[in-house]
Amino acid sequence: MNIHLLQILILSLLFNCNETLPTKYGADNKNFQYNGRYDLIENGAALISPGASVSINFSGNVCEIYLKAEKAPYNYVAFELDGKYLGRKKIESEATEPYILEVSSEEKTHTLKIIKESEASNGFVLFSGIKVEKVMGYTQQPKYYIEYIGDSITCGAVSDGSVTPCDEGDYFDHENVYYSYGANIARALQADFMLSSVSGIGMYRNWNDENIEEPIMPQVYENLYLDTNHSKKYNFERKPNIVSICLGTNDLSNGDGIKSRLAFNKEKYTANYINFVKTVFNHYPNTQIVLLNSPMVGGENNILLLSCLKEVQSYFAENNNKSILLFEFDKTYTNGCLWHPSVENHRQIAEKLTPFFKSILHTK
Repeated sequence: MNIHLLQILILSLLFNCNETLPTKYGADNKNFQYNGRYDLIENGAALISPGASVSINFSGNVCEIYLKAEKAPYNYVAFELDGKYLGRKKIESEATEPYILEVSSEEKTHTLKIIKESEASNGFVLFSGIKVEKVMGYTQQPKYYIEYIGDSITCGAVSDGSVTPCDEGDYFDHENVYYSYGANIARALQADFMLSSVSGIGMYRNWNDENIEEPIMPQVYENLYLDTNHSKKYNFERKPNIVSICLGTNDLSNGDGIKSRLAFNKEKYTANYINFVKTVFNHYPNTQIVLLNSPMVGGENNILLLSCLKEVQSYFAENNNKSILLFEFDKTYTNGCLWHPSVENHRQIAEKLTPFFKSILHTK
């Protein structure tokens, strides 16, 4: 063999031996950081609640993410790479598929966050792993942690008509968890967050149901999947600094105007609220609970709602020596689809709430 050709062959072999090929890392990798309601099951990690996420530090310029939907087609995820929001992706397949991200070769290390953009009722998104050059320890542990309990508003539901216009597609095509008020506040305060929120749900009745066919928040909150499956309980191990509760919009609603609807029962709403707060304190005895009136409710209904929330406040001040805080929105935010807050409204809501939450965190 020609000496020159032999030298080229040796150099080629050396290069290939030194090159690091992408490796598949399973969902149980200890370097992955999960947040929100999730379940490590046999084939991966089930991302359950809206905003449930996995964060990963990795090296290299190859990134393949393996996902599937428990139920198609109304499951979405958002990708955030190196702090940049890459948008929402519909997970349409009930078979595991790779989702490939373009990764800059200029940076040696990268931070990826995969966020569930759909609700527990849509079924989980199964994350089974990632193929990259190398996974590294995820060390970004925020000091603060906030849990948001609520309904469609807290979910960021029907807030985004930018990709699928409001008069096209279906309800869940317009959900944007990444830009929901809770997620916006968490980013502003450099905090982790969890959304325990379900569209249409209420404290004693739901949007179009008198708690006859559908469960209410007190009946699903302690269950991992935010449903009536009591065999899978949420562990409540991580203790939030703040628990924000925004429930009442659906209790006060008139439903669809077709199904029979009773008058709002102030006593039942308030009693359920008090018992629910007791449940929260049972799991988080030292958390600061903040009650929010509704960003969608104005006029006489808002006055009624505030009177109920103030009764809840007074009960805990008088009977439990607990200081429950109340935040009052001074206007309604209904510029999104189906008269919900829009993405811009969520930004405005977050601007109102962030200083309030910041003051709480800085006194702890």
